Amino acid sequence: MREVKVVEKDKKNHFTGFVLKLLGNEKWQFLTIPIFLIALSFVVASVIILILGKNPLMAFFNLMQGAGIMPKPSYAGYKSILTDFLTLLNFMTPMIFASLAVAVALKGGLFNIGVSGQMLLGGYLATVLVGYSGLNAFVAKPLVLIIGILGGAMLGGVVGFLKHKFNINEVVSSIMFNYIIQYVLSFFIHTKYIDPVSRQSKYINSAARLTLVNVERFGLKMDLPLGFIMAIVLSIGIKLFLDKSRVGFEIKAVGANPKGARYAGINVGKTMITTMALSGAFAGIAGATYYLGYFASIQPRVLPSMGFDAIAVALLGNNNPYGILASSFIISIIEKGSTYMSSIAGVRQEIASVITGLILLFSATNVYIQHKIRTTKEKYKYNMGKELEE
Repeated sequence: MREVKVVEKDKKNHFTGFVLKLLGNEKWQFLTIPIFLIALSFVVASVIILILGKNPLMAFFNLMQGAGIMPKPSYAGYKSILTDFLTLLNFMTPMIFASLAVAVALKGGLFNIGVSGQMLLGGYLATVLVGYSGLNAFVAKPLVLIIGILGGAMLGGVVGFLKHKFNINEVVSSIMFNYIIQYVLSFFIHTKYIDPVSRQSKYINSAARLTLVNVERFGLKMDLPLGFIMAIVLSIGIKLFLDKSRVGFEIKAVGANPKGARYAGINVGKTMITTMALSGAFAGIAGATYYLGYFASIQPRVLPSMGFDAIAVALLGNNNPYGILASSFIISIIEKGSTYMSSIAGVRQEIASVITGLILLFSATNVYIQHKIRTTKEKYKYNMGKELEE
């Protein structure tokens, strides 16, 4: 009996050691834990797909085909897996910026749920001020980004000011601004800029668009997202800014402990406003690359759902810009591949939203998992030490 218990204990120790080896390295937890949570989400989604009587492996394969990760059996003229993949990157570009907006706010201890409204405001201002102008591409494209940044930063800064000056919860104020921006801009679009055919805002001039559409190369017509490289560069830049700069340190200090930061001499109110303005600036870039990149017009009375999906992406990436790049890629695959999965595998398109929801649910346990790994590691070392003594 004692031998059986010893064997079971050894197996348990081996399994614990294996798990700690995979997830226990704190340097890489910003990647390993999200990957583990994504795998867990797909396992649960597989069970749901099995209950629906479908093959989950085929469904996920079709999902990747639709996103341009795996080849389709056939393609329409001028299309290939490369054009599908570039479309995925085009969709992913504003997702990265929107997720960075959420992450910056969370680093400062604030929850920016108004990313959608800030995207809409930045995109709208860039559209009406530059998108309908006759400026050439060399002037229009940088100006679109600058206006988008200023529009988003202005709205984010107002939310931060209300938090600092009147202690109005940023979640409440940013949600209210979402609705205000949504309906006020809808009024202006309907009265001044509506396209009578599409019932959306008029299409912008190609010179102001941040995506080069139908570029013919190698016998293909490709959409080239100009903002994608900038998204990579700014992800690295904001990581260095938060880790190496004085302002970045102050943002994280206020986010960790506002009272302690105030005692240390940090201007907490100013830092809150700066944090929300910076978060809004990223949301504004997201709006510019979304409405003047991925799309070329604005749908009235509709907030971009990407602003809310970005919360899942930021949490999944552990608010780490590098983790956000990876999680943006995963969520974008799910979003872009869902239509093809639905048509080929017969799995309803809503399953993609279920998978995203599961990822958000599991990603919310990120901090808890880090805590459990830390305590398990200490217990494992203690037990192994005791065994060596025996």
